[in-house]
Amino acid sequence: MFLVLSFFILLGGLVLLIWSADKFVASAVAIATQMNVPKLLIGLTVVSVGTSAPEIVVTLIAALQGNSGLGFGNAIGSNIANIGLVLGMTAIVVPLPFAMSVLKFEMPWLLLATLLVACILGWDYELSRIDGVILFVMLAAGMYQMFRAARKRHALPDGLEEELQDLEEMSKRQAWSWLIVGSLLLVGAAEMVVFGAKYIAGYFGVPSSVVGLTIVALGTSLPELAATMTAATKGHPEIAIGNVVGSNILNILAVLPIPALILPYALSTTEVWRDLGTMFAFTMLLALFAYGIRSKKIVTRFEGSVLLLGYIGYIVIVVVQELAKPSVG
Repeated sequence: MFLVLSFFILLGGLVLLIWSADKFVASAVAIATQMNVPKLLIGLTVVSVGTSAPEIVVTLIAALQGNSGLGFGNAIGSNIANIGLVLGMTAIVVPLPFAMSVLKFEMPWLLLATLLVACILGWDYELSRIDGVILFVMLAAGMYQMFRAARKRHALPDGLEEELQDLEEMSKRQAWSWLIVGSLLLVGAAEMVVFGAKYIAGYFGVPSSVVGLTIVALGTSLPELAATMTAATKGHPEIAIGNVVGSNILNILAVLPIPALILPYALSTTEVWRDLGTMFAFTMLLALFAYGIRSKKIVTRFEGSVLLLGYIGYIVIVVVQELAKPSVG
């Protein structure tokens, strides 16, 4: 009975997490606008990082409670779901072209970040504090380069521009009220997610990282799926890949360093080769679609099917492998 309750707590926490994150970002943007912060700076900081608020807060709460594995699984699993599920399903409906800005800047940044994290974690099988510092430094350097590029062309990347336009206007009182309420609800929702995930992992005798890789990662990726599908079907398919690539960059460089700095995490062989390896493979496959010989610079319906089937196969492998292991109690 308590297992069913834990599932509802976890799912309820995910729903509340997404909703409160939207309110938090919208209110933060409204306050920054009222304080005459340049739109360019708002887009590249508040909106860009704020869209990863669910993953960031869940990972922070989990690490503070001594559960860095959940944070690791959430970050890696979200990247796998974003490419395999989100881009896969959307490309089956509407083929997705690569925007020129994505090809020139964001994809190379994602590839470099993915290679870096694969090397440093595969080297010693540990998400250490020095790893966290390295990843944060790379995030800062990338944000600086993006700011310089955006300032030169006097425009934000299409995806961020679209998100800014979609945010509702608020009065000063509304903005501050929603900022406080959104912050409190974010923390409360993250507590619900971590609580539910820990109990489910304990019940089935699997590492909490597995719950992060599957249920939590899927839950935090569903809003990305909805937004990407909406953008693609409304005639803005070029925004879709940029949104996913940007989200994946932040998962590696903003989410993953949190457990590293708070409570370093020792990775198992399975987490390195199966989970980190799958994220690496999906990212390289996306790069092949972008830069491969005779590539049309577009994710076709067939390629989308390959991504989606790959994601389904990965989830099946995780579930079968973990349930086949002897229970750890």
